[in-house]
Amino acid sequence: MGILRGIIRDGTSGALVEAKVHVLSSNGRFVHPSNSLLKVGPGDPFFYSSGEFTVNLPRGATDIVVERGTEYQPLRNVVSMPQKGAVEVELNLKRWIDLPSQNWYPGNTHLHYSEKETNPDERLRLDPHVHDLNVTVISILQRREIPYASNKYPIGFMTDYSTAHHLVDCGEENRHNHRRGGMAYGHVMFLRLRNQVDPVSRGDLVSDFDPDYPPLCYACDDAKRQGSVVLWCHNGIGMEAPVAAALGKLDAFNLFDPYWADPEYDIWYRLLNCGISLPISTGTDWFICSNNRVYVQTEQEFTYNNWLEGLQEGKTFITNGPALFLKIDGMMPGTRLPSTNGKPHQFAVEVSWSSHYPIDRIEIVQNGRVVRSHALVGINQQRHGTQTHALKIDSDGWIAARLYGNARDSFAQAIYAHTSPIYIGDGIPAEAINGSAEFFVRSIDDSISWITKTGRFIQDQQREEVLHLFNQGRKVYANLARMN
Repeated sequence: MGILRGIIRDGTSGALVEAKVHVLSSNGRFVHPSNSLLKVGPGDPFFYSSGEFTVNLPRGATDIVVERGTEYQPLRNVVSMPQKGAVEVELNLKRWIDLPSQNWYPGNTHLHYSEKETNPDERLRLDPHVHDLNVTVISILQRREIPYASNKYPIGFMTDYSTAHHLVDCGEENRHNHRRGGMAYGHVMFLRLRNQVDPVSRGDLVSDFDPDYPPLCYACDDAKRQGSVVLWCHNGIGMEAPVAAALGKLDAFNLFDPYWADPEYDIWYRLLNCGISLPISTGTDWFICSNNRVYVQTEQEFTYNNWLEGLQEGKTFITNGPALFLKIDGMMPGTRLPSTNGKPHQFAVEVSWSSHYPIDRIEIVQNGRVVRSHALVGINQQRHGTQTHALKIDSDGWIAARLYGNARDSFAQAIYAHTSPIYIGDGIPAEAINGSAEFFVRSIDDSISWITKTGRFIQDQQREEVLHLFNQGRKVYANLARMN
């Protein structure tokens, strides 16, 4: 057997950098150091490296792939291994883009390690660097007595794992997943939390006899009193989502993946149609098992507080690789432009993108409908480009951009990106509001029926409190539907 020693460097600075590595021997076997952490998720297998690695390999052609985050070009190399002796190879990674230099910083706002993780400290030390995340938020959660590895960490900013460019926070996933009748309040994420919000879970997640109380809105209130940032989690079917959004409990909406027909995208679009401004965020949930990340723009010094402020202001886009930027009359997502006052107005819409992988389609979404869709052709246009549109609009609302591609990354996932909205005025056209508001009225009515007939409570007062809360949310959407 020969010995392969790999040294991974940043191609510009020459510094050793952490990355994930795929080594395929001449006999087609994935090889990794015995004590290394392995990538979690679909696609090709990788192991984590702090910058140097050593593996034993049989004679013959050996394939090496090295990846770091999404802004570095995947490096592919073939090494001819001898039957005996050592081969040293330097693997210099080059960026195809440097978004932090443009004040856009990537983060993962939804992350846990399961009970199967045997070395969470080392994984948490490497994850932000291997995946090149400026912000990483790991969260405690509860399901019965399952000893999730990430539950060992105390709530709050994690100085032991943070550096100047890689900030780590431990937050909380507060949740309710009820099996009886298939209904659930859903779950929310708390970032920049000082103290644990109890109960962390309720209902069947705790025991067969635990009540479906308190509602998530109470937990959101507790978190906000601590100065926390509250994200509705990607579970789009959570029945408390429209209530929490209508009552102003949420700062952003955490989406999970690029499939526009998924319930969470439908819910988010409908909330925007009801005039509820919610920026977009994302994470990977169980381990870092995809390249999902949210980019947040901050013109100020990069700090956690400034990053969270940019997130709350809606200066974001989510992606698993491509960079996507939207401007309307020169303004970026999170901005509110003057009302059209019901008169036709021509807006200059600019969409620009840059991607390591080819892009197949760019779309502009207005009030939940695709109003421009453009298929890309040609290698150069697919990877980098700018489109400008003169978009005539005679009503208020919101506009966002999204893209996708047929190419797949090393997690075997299709390429996508989606911006937060730019808002026009304070109103939404009647046809957009009516359908969305009536949808939420019906869904809240179903929730009220479940709370009344099926939900488990210890006291009548608990049930009445939850019913009162849901009726408050229902009133918001019922008034919207009546007004339009």
